Amino acid sequence: MNLNKKNIIIFIGPSLSGDEASKILEADYRPPIQRGDIAAALHDNPDIIGIIDGVFHQQPAVSHREILDALKKGITIVGGASMGALRASELDDFGMIGIGYVYNQYKNGFIESDDDVAIVINPVNLKQLSDSLVSIDYNFKRMLDKGIISEEELDLLFRAAKSIFYPKRTYDLVFKTANINENKIKEIKRFLDEEGIDIKRKDAINVIKYIKNMID
Repeated sequence: MNLNKKNIIIFIGPSLSGDEASKILEADYRPPIQRGDIAAALHDNPDIIGIIDGVFHQQPAVSHREILDALKKGITIVGGASMGALRASELDDFGMIGIGYVYNQYKNGFIESDDDVAIVINPVNLKQLSDSLVSIDYNFKRMLDKGIISEEELDLLFRAAKSIFYPKRTYDLVFKTANINENKIKEIKRFLDEEGIDIKRKDAINVIKYIKNMID
């Protein structure tokens, strides 16, 4: 398959910048998807549409019908990381391809709400201003596996993170909300500084690599 830039449209935002993504794959990178964007994209006759980031609450989200209509036209649609993961978990039986950890969390029912991946972004530079619950939980579970925190501490930290409205959810606020020993918090912060993973970013990279492998 010999596809050029105009044949691949990818909706991306805070999970991974278009500049970073373009180092992996040349494509038409567009801002986080919202309702109506797929219909607009169809005018450019894409062969592949990648959905990574999308709006959740500030504007209407991309609908299932839009994606289904594009799939019926024979367009390959790949999703992961954020909105793409959510929609892929709902529509993979109809042909949408889901990639990554977040997609599998939705698909297997470990997370259900869009609040788990929702964050606040700077509208000018698309930088994220809060932390996603799915990444926070991912890192806390890694700390549990490494013996840095106990099951009880994991529960306290997760409950604190879950209780915070997503636009205000940050690691620092989680630490202030959870009843955790100060020395333990320092140890957690050290782990995050040295080994913390933004799982949405990791999944976004894997979506781009998957599409690249499709056309290679």
